Amino acid sequence: MNDTDLRILQLNGSGYCCAQIITLLCLENLQRENPDLVRSMQGLCLGTGDCSGTCGILTGGICALALYGGKGLDNEEKDDRLPLVIENFREWFKSTSIKQYGGISCGDIIGDECGAPKPDRCGKLLVDAYAQLIQILVDEGFDPYSGRETNDGY
Repeated sequence: MNDTDLRILQLNGSGYCCAQIITLLCLENLQRENPDLVRSMQGLCLGTGDCSGTCGILTGGICALALYGGKGLDNEEKDDRLPLVIENFREWFKSTSIKQYGGISCGDIIGDECGAPKPDRCGKLLVDAYAQLIQILVDEGFDPYSGRETNDGY
């Protein structure tokens, strides 16, 4: 078990869901805190609440990628590489999740009992997805440990 695996376990033990965890890991890389963003990511958990929607690891991961290349201020534009990193992550996730679980919805991954993630499935998928997300960023020239500078010092 590596440091990332341990951190994911800690965050899960503190009550964060998959979408929140992937966002928190990226915020920690950037040495930032953003409780409002983390709170908002709760809406993606359990496939947007009833397990019928897309897994929060995928949707949360896409949102986390946008931390690195999305538009956040009036005077900036999204990074031209953002659609590519999102597509690469989405394709990796779809391929992996369909092969392992038959689909990309939360219900496909955790099975019939919606209500709580399954550590043996969700935990492994989250670890793998985070590693893939970081690799995609690096491959496309983003530094996972520095983000876009803003006027307020972040």
